[in-house]
Amino acid sequence: MDYLIAVVSDRIKAEEAYTALEKSGIPTSQITILGKGYKTADEFGFIDPAQQAKKRAMLMAIWLVPFGFVGGCLFDLITGVNSFDWAGEPFNHILGGLAGAIGGAMGSVFVGGGVGLSVGSGDALPYRNRLDAGKYIIVVQGATSLKNKATSILRPLNPENIQGYTLPAV
Repeated sequence: MDYLIAVVSDRIKAEEAYTALEKSGIPTSQITILGKGYKTADEFGFIDPAQQAKKRAMLMAIWLVPFGFVGGCLFDLITGVNSFDWAGEPFNHILGGLAGAIGGAMGSVFVGGGVGLSVGSGDALPYRNRLDAGKYIIVVQGATSLKNKATSILRPLNPENIQGYTLPAV
């Protein structure tokens, strides 16, 4: 599936673009307007970077927390350092494991969440930012020939940005 995404500055230009596409014979089921009064980014399916970051952090925590616990216990056993001298022999190792598990949880939040915020959104974040700034987005989805036809129709309308995407075959 191919997508053509055009960004326009206001509602009038968005409706003008929609009308031009409709008059040229492009099915209205393949044209979507995003912006105030139309579909939102979430309704269309743009990825929310905060949600992706949370999901990545949770996935990393699944293996980092137990690994940190085991690592903390083993470190305490191997080195013989009594970090928690007041706890006694068996509980000192358990507390070392808990400290390692806390370190694993922190790693999953900082690395998984931080990476998710910085690279997890692809091009969706700039489009979300433009919608937040009050701009409108026209999306045409269909075959390559339809995308090319829509590009030739939208270019004379001078959109702020026009970009084509092709989803890879799964």
